[in-house]
Amino acid sequence: MDNRSEVRDFLTSRRARLTPEQVGLPPTRSRRVPGLRRSEVAAMAGVSVEYYARLERGQIAGASSGVLEALARALHLDETERAHLYDLARAADGIPASGRPRRRTATKAVERLSLRWALEAITDGVAFVRDPQQNLLATNTLGRAFYAPVIGDGGRLPNLARFQFLDSASRDFYPDWHRFAEMCVGVMRAEAGRDPHDRGLQDLVGELSTRSEDFRRLWADHNVRTHGTGTKRFHHPFVGDLTLAYEELAITAEPGLVLLVYTAEPGSPSAERLRLLASWAATTTAAVRDTEGI
Repeated sequence: MDNRSEVRDFLTSRRARLTPEQVGLPPTRSRRVPGLRRSEVAAMAGVSVEYYARLERGQIAGASSGVLEALARALHLDETERAHLYDLARAADGIPASGRPRRRTATKAVERLSLRWALEAITDGVAFVRDPQQNLLATNTLGRAFYAPVIGDGGRLPNLARFQFLDSASRDFYPDWHRFAEMCVGVMRAEAGRDPHDRGLQDLVGELSTRSEDFRRLWADHNVRTHGTGTKRFHHPFVGDLTLAYEELAITAEPGLVLLVYTAEPGSPSAERLRLLASWAATTTAAVRDTEGI
């Protein structure tokens, strides 16, 4: 990915979304383009218009942390957007390639028995490991039943982004499909800023941009987000509607991989349906073991 164009598009898109009223400036009648003028952002950031213009052209290499902080304040960036700006600046300085811990291959990472034991120890929630390319690398027993529409029967490495944008079943599985799509692209955009040399992620973005108009449109928005925590709604083909809370945890021993856990509010209808799904998963697993003579 071209760092200069990424910086340019990110800064111009953040400037375009702001109005004078939002930043405490008097409104003006005629503006040829939406958002703030470069001169207004430069004044609020305390830099010259010429220097800000250079930054917005993508020439961010060498920008100090003080300048980046001033830009973040002027453009009203949230914490995720601020981190993304710093990632883009580090990439321009050539830091990510040498400063990030070396990642092991995903398949080797999830072969570690202690990680698999930890997944299976979570019995009342959906637990899975995901990499920056949105690959679903490993799940617990309940997770395999929960993500049956994503995993399918082909034994392929399931990819949450491909499922989201290329599989029509995702529109049934995700009742809030458009919200999920925005979240998925925002997470991918943030990952691309953290590691612009990730070839797997570059290839995925290229594939989805070619095959999905929805992805192409959302990617062009340059919005970023972190997953973190929240609540999502699902419609599972076996147990129906589920409202689940999620927590995302970084796996320290495997840089880039995260563990996500979905749980239901105790005593809620979703909790009962999740227990029903767990029972079905356990029965199915036992039947498979009997068939295979395990």
